[in-house]
Amino acid sequence: MQNGIHPDYHPVVFRDASADHAFLTRSTVTSSKTILWEDGNEYPVVDVEISSVSHPFYTGNARVVDTAGRVEQFNRRYGRGSGAAGGAR
Repeated sequence: MQNGIHPDYHPVVFRDASADHAFLTRSTVTSSKTILWEDGNEYPVVDVEISSVSHPFYTGNARVVDTAGRVEQFNRRYGRGSGAAGGAR
């Protein structure tokens, strides 16, 4: 690696506010806020909204949300119903 062309790669704590979970890793992200970690050292902390602890894909809590009856509206227009648009094919 050449000197002077790479960003500073240092320990950083990422904190998930929605799940009350934090983990220490290395990153180039900087922050003015710091946190006293379990090992007694102080590290910069970055607050994130979603991490693997709170993301629906990883937790298995994924839900399909039907906003304003869009599935029913689609079925009325294009589905196999008794209406003129949904006749037998």
